[in-house]
Amino acid sequence: MKAGQSCLFGRHTMAVIRLGSGRPPTRRAFLLLKLTAVTLSVLLFCEFLIYYGVIVRCHWPEVETPADSRGRGPPEPALRAMFLADTHLLGAVRGHWLDKLRREWQMERAFQTALWLLQPEVVFILGDVFDEGKWSSSQAWADDVGRFQTMFRHPAHVQLRVVAGNHDVGFHYQMNTYKIKRFEKVFNPERLFSWKGINFVLVNSVAMEGDGCDICSGAEAELLEISRQLNCSREQEHHPGRCGDGGPLPASAPVLLQHFPLYRRSDAHCSGEDAAPPAERGIPFQERYDVLSREASRKLLWWLRPRLVLSGHTHHACEVLHGAGVLEVSVPSFSWRNRNDPSFIMVGEHLFSSQSFRTYLNQHSDQLCTYCNLWKYTKAARKRPSPQTHQRGHLSGDGCSGGGPHSVLPCRDGSASSACSILQGSRVIFLHSLHPVTSP
Repeated sequence: MKAGQSCLFGRHTMAVIRLGSGRPPTRRAFLLLKLTAVTLSVLLFCEFLIYYGVIVRCHWPEVETPADSRGRGPPEPALRAMFLADTHLLGAVRGHWLDKLRREWQMERAFQTALWLLQPEVVFILGDVFDEGKWSSSQAWADDVGRFQTMFRHPAHVQLRVVAGNHDVGFHYQMNTYKIKRFEKVFNPERLFSWKGINFVLVNSVAMEGDGCDICSGAEAELLEISRQLNCSREQEHHPGRCGDGGPLPASAPVLLQHFPLYRRSDAHCSGEDAAPPAERGIPFQERYDVLSREASRKLLWWLRPRLVLSGHTHHACEVLHGAGVLEVSVPSFSWRNRNDPSFIMVGEHLFSSQSFRTYLNQHSDQLCTYCNLWKYTKAARKRPSPQTHQRGHLSGDGCSGGGPHSVLPCRDGSASSACSILQGSRVIFLHSLHPVTSP
């Protein structure tokens, strides 16, 4: 063996001895391992566990029945219904693939978590399921429907009912028979749905234009027939056998479900965290565009005499009293693309009474806050600390909030944290009874 080879062999031998000597890993390796663990933990929390942490705090309202109020027995079982609105699944024209991936993952995780934890019996989506249904081609429509069915998959025992919105079939001037049939082929076209003694009427509010068009006339004729059936069910006790060959409907006032809200001047009287921003609340609504016309609203209230109305379209929450005290609840958008704080409605329905709780989901800004502080932590950890610039519990660097050394991005409650806590002090969920205001 030559001298050079002997030297090389000796160096390799020393390297092997050093590797096998059991010495602890270097500080750089330990830091890399720590950063990897922190990153994976944050990803797991922000993209999966956060939805469980928020929704697990929800519970269904206990509906008081006449038997309960007299103390004669335990609460009777009520129908557990969940209401979403304005999911706006992005299409092939305006939907960037990254935006699709992000928003659809958020909605899918929130919906699947709610199904697993809350176990509703029926889920209603109040229109604008898709963002580009009003102009999508046959292939684009099929692709959008496939993604919807994946995101909002549900067990066979859970009912899923959907009403049409203007983004699904177009506004009145864009709507045609082909688009409506295409929509109804995917979603059950049944307008009158009864479950546990509760009648639900699903209205194509886009067709409530009142101009006598073929689609509009057909929709109104269908609603008049539903009105006749509901009136017959109310009179069945005094005049049995007058409802025809079919079995009578439950003798209860229906719940009216539609995309457009009933007429109101604006959102000026609406309040709450998920109401429209203060600067937008006083903007007057345009009939037949933002809300139904006065005439169409009067027709629906007179024909159907509902106990409760739920609608979407505005992307904001509002509770309004119409006419003889009929409560309408506008359900906010379920998409993080439309709101920083999406929510959905949980309704406990009984033949004699109902109660609603609103569930707020996590705010997107909190997730971004956490990711931003993770980046800040990583950036600070890569620098060699010195006694002058490193203090335990603080991070050096500029930070996401634009502050100086040791600044961290504050959470919504004003507190500072190296990783913004989403579930502590951040008001991510409220359960409350509805406080309506009177419609002008």
